[in-house]
Amino acid sequence: MTALSECRACRRLVRHLARIDQKHPDWHNAPVPALGPVDAPLLVLGLAPGRTGANRTGKPFVGDRSADWLLNRLRARACVDAQGHPVGIRISNAVKCLPPQNKPTIAEIRRCGKRWLVDEVQRSSAILALGKIAHDAVLRVLNVRLSAHPFSHGAVHKIGPVNLVDSFHPSPLNTATGRLSPEQFDDALCRALELSTNAH
Repeated sequence: MTALSECRACRRLVRHLARIDQKHPDWHNAPVPALGPVDAPLLVLGLAPGRTGANRTGKPFVGDRSADWLLNRLRARACVDAQGHPVGIRISNAVKCLPPQNKPTIAEIRRCGKRWLVDEVQRSSAILALGKIAHDAVLRVLNVRLSAHPFSHGAVHKIGPVNLVDSFHPSPLNTATGRLSPEQFDDALCRALELSTNAH
């Protein structure tokens, strides 16, 4: 199978990254791999690489305001070390390439899910989905009807061996407006950590 770094399955995303690469040739501008131990029981799953975050740095949730907020919360729970490396968790995105306007199409979400997300989901006993798109992507990988498990912050969905925990995405749109407080996120993170630990 093609390596993630060589994936060119989504033409729209490939063209988008090529345009950005012309302006910023020193950026990553390619599919962004997961960060953290492959066998980590907890997967923290975002939407897609941020334009000036993961798409620039090549690491999920590294380099922008969403990343800083999330890493501060993870650090408070000893989920990352002083250098920001995950400890006992794996951090990834449902879609591995930066989409235009941060909006992947359903086809792109499905394609990335079948090619790449499926392995990450199968290795995890618990998944903390950051936002509805990440939540829905997991359900699609698990072949579960979206209506059977509606997204709701703090909700826990038991789907076979996988525990899916929902959280609002830590974007400035949510954190700066108070829609997602540190306390709300901590509650969801602690629940996901508890479920991932109990499963092992």
